[in-house]
Amino acid sequence: MKIKLIPIVALLFAFSASAQQINTTDLDRLFDTLATHNKSMASVLLTHKGQKVYERAIGYAVVDSTRSINATPQTRYRIGSITKTFTATMIMQLVEEKKLALDTHLDKYFPTIPNASQITIEMMLRHRSGIHNFTDDEAYWKQQTQPRTRAEMLAVFGKYKPDFVPDAEAKYSNTGYILLGYIIEDVTKKSYEKNLQERILSRIGLKNTSFGGKVDPARGDAYSYSFAKRWEKREETDLSQPAGAGAIVSTPGDVLTFMDALFNGKLVSQQSLIQMTKIVDIFGIGLVPTPFYQKKGYGHTGGLDGFQTVVAYFPGDSLAGAVFSNGVDYPLNDILIAMLSAYYKVPVVIPDFNAMQVSAEEAEQYLGVYESKQIPLKVTITHKDNKLFFQPTGQPTFLLSPVKKDTFKIDAVGVTMEFRPEQKEATITQAGQAYLFTK
Repeated sequence: MKIKLIPIVALLFAFSASAQQINTTDLDRLFDTLATHNKSMASVLLTHKGQKVYERAIGYAVVDSTRSINATPQTRYRIGSITKTFTATMIMQLVEEKKLALDTHLDKYFPTIPNASQITIEMMLRHRSGIHNFTDDEAYWKQQTQPRTRAEMLAVFGKYKPDFVPDAEAKYSNTGYILLGYIIEDVTKKSYEKNLQERILSRIGLKNTSFGGKVDPARGDAYSYSFAKRWEKREETDLSQPAGAGAIVSTPGDVLTFMDALFNGKLVSQQSLIQMTKIVDIFGIGLVPTPFYQKKGYGHTGGLDGFQTVVAYFPGDSLAGAVFSNGVDYPLNDILIAMLSAYYKVPVVIPDFNAMQVSAEEAEQYLGVYESKQIPLKVTITHKDNKLFFQPTGQPTFLLSPVKKDTFKIDAVGVTMEFRPEQKEATITQAGQAYLFTK
């Protein structure tokens, strides 16, 4: 088990709401609360027909004991898997140019990938290839900070057994999108970076977006952080590894300009957009459904190191929203929902973090080191300043937030921990998988 970021999809029940003047007062209260309680460092943006409706930045791009740098709307974040929407867009452009077809088989480019002769470009775009997701493996998390060549990555991918027969089901695969990025390079005889510049950035005027490279505060880049007792800097993944699956750096403004261009015929044809927004199981092509009550939206999320990002576009209203964070201990999905709620005149939920404290007396029954027979992981539970902390061996410390008696959560990584003090045990659940730990 690795405590890691889990992709988020906004799924809400049906309800009727109408767009009116946005309620900025409640949004300002929410972001003030998040900043005061160190629950998020982020830049957010909401636009309607490409025009700014609400914009806010909280926290820091760089946390330093001598000179911290405040986050601004121009701060650049690693956007993680939102990169996949850019990659899918360029693949669809190549299909329109008849340089590639959705039914082209993978063995034309990478015959060493298992089942390559049965896997099509469309299956990869829709996460239906069965190609194993390399970031699910512990080996990735032990070396993601190291640079890797394309040949090294392909050697790793070629050793994986398929997760399922191609097109039999859907399962998220970063591996598939990295291969799609390589295919873009092979078809065009140009680097992914150059394709991105020519096909998207220059075409629609994005000035604050780039591909790959180290975090560089001089360019306006943010480092990423986790909060325990303070904001602690996270490891920095070498972007040679996520590549076409997650190596773009950008701002909320640039990404919303991209989404607006994508949905308004500036990057792909209407026919291509129809294919991209067609949902099979839970995936489109580079997009996932992001409904808000009865409003139909499309977007993507991203997670890399301490960065979390989410973008959504609602074509019926030409409304777009983005939340980019470099440090978060509060669900990013809830932040986006609050922004949409303010626009559509739905009550904005403002959490009461003062009610989430844990006294020393209550915490005593939970403290200690827990281990599991199911997975090779030890977790240490500590208490300080009326807060409970969760420390997996060799990983950052996370704040545990109370849910109910004996149950706590870590919103940033989608973990729930349910203690049974009398039995001196606890169950840790992440992504639907439950693990028993004993003290």
